[in-house]
Amino acid sequence: MAKLKITETVLRDAHQSLLATRMSMDDMRPILPEIDKIGFYSAECWGGATFDSCIRFLNEDPWERLRILRKEMPNTKLQMLFRGQNMLGYRHYADDLVEYFVQKSIANGIDIIRIFDALNDIRNLETAIKAAKKENGHAQVAISYTLGEVFTHEYYMNYAKQIENAGADSICIKDMAALLTPYEAETLVKDLKSAVKIPIQLHTHYTSGLASMCILKAVEAGVDGVDTAMSPLALGTSHAPTESIVATFKGTEYDTGLDLVKLNVIRDYFMKLRKKYIDNGLLDPSMLATNTNALLYQVPGGMLSNLLSQLKQAGKADQLDDVLKEVPKVRKDAGYPPLVTPTSQIVGTQAVFNVIMGERYKTVTKEFKGLVKGEYGKTPVAIDPEFQKKILGDEEPITCRPADLLQPEFETMKKEAAEWTEQEEDILTYAMFPKVAPKFFKDRRDRKYGVDGKHSDAENKVHPV
Repeated sequence: MAKLKITETVLRDAHQSLLATRMSMDDMRPILPEIDKIGFYSAECWGGATFDSCIRFLNEDPWERLRILRKEMPNTKLQMLFRGQNMLGYRHYADDLVEYFVQKSIANGIDIIRIFDALNDIRNLETAIKAAKKENGHAQVAISYTLGEVFTHEYYMNYAKQIENAGADSICIKDMAALLTPYEAETLVKDLKSAVKIPIQLHTHYTSGLASMCILKAVEAGVDGVDTAMSPLALGTSHAPTESIVATFKGTEYDTGLDLVKLNVIRDYFMKLRKKYIDNGLLDPSMLATNTNALLYQVPGGMLSNLLSQLKQAGKADQLDDVLKEVPKVRKDAGYPPLVTPTSQIVGTQAVFNVIMGERYKTVTKEFKGLVKGEYGKTPVAIDPEFQKKILGDEEPITCRPADLLQPEFETMKKEAAEWTEQEEDILTYAMFPKVAPKFFKDRRDRKYGVDGKHSDAENKVHPV
């Protein structure tokens, strides 16, 4: 048995899950050389919601962040999360943009691209897989794991075979809502290992309190790698603690080979950051508690906080239970999409409207209509034609791969972003976030050259390349 591979998530998913992706580069940078010494299989440090947060809240260039990560961690594989045809935005993009994004990500330092599709529609992943392979990157495809009558082991084994046939280098079981239970993890890993020859990795959140046990059973069943988070930013809606998992397998045939003494240096650093985040209100200690409601409502932790926030804004926070009961019903109506970005937001928001309006589907969001229409791809279960008609009216559903309906858009985006472009990557930033990016670009220009247009040397010293 080869040693268990550990992917460390403290630089991406841990802070995305616990503090709304607000960890800044200034907070990360001092500890990067120590993380690089550990010997992790990979460090998941980019993609997901980090890109959006960098330009929307942190006033950081995400591409510059990636270059710093690469420079400070030369010995560690850098990993990102990528939403296939959605890239890191919230709609489907044309193939030429997807290919360009993958090319630029790898050129700036990414080694492993974990690609997933919210609907497990293989058609939405093929362009990204091919692009990653073309650039000599590692294409890991994630299965969005969820529950429901259609989601049998046979379903997951068939999807795993499609992934392998599409050219992926490895597969990740992505349990974003913490729905896996330990014995289910064991049998699922065994079944997937029997179906495909490529390595399998497990990504599971701690929300329901089962992640460490799921990892134990998955490892015994032959899983090749697991995702963990340094303990100060583990547990709750985050992941199993790295140090605990390393200690669990020490001296066994699965020994990770990682050093607990070296890990403790990193732990001490993040403990100080954790205190800072709790003190400044970024980290709500209640997010660290176990919540088995995840198993009852099948709602990811981040989605739960979003629903509560939407209800508070409407002055209806007392209706959270009603909304949580409505989510599975909306999900069933919409063809059982797994609840992960962007489908979790789409289903969740529609459930909120159904409850606060007092009548189901009295108000239908543009995004929900798009999901029912097929704009995001093929749902795991066919949507009832009568329901589709009710939501779409006279509009025809889409049955092809949604991106087949898109014209190449790179040249258009290049022209639109020309006024702000200081590096080629800015075109991609603009393409994904056309409303947010111009303000970020303007602030960047003002910082660099001063509002009066004069070049500021001091600014360059503050932001080294």
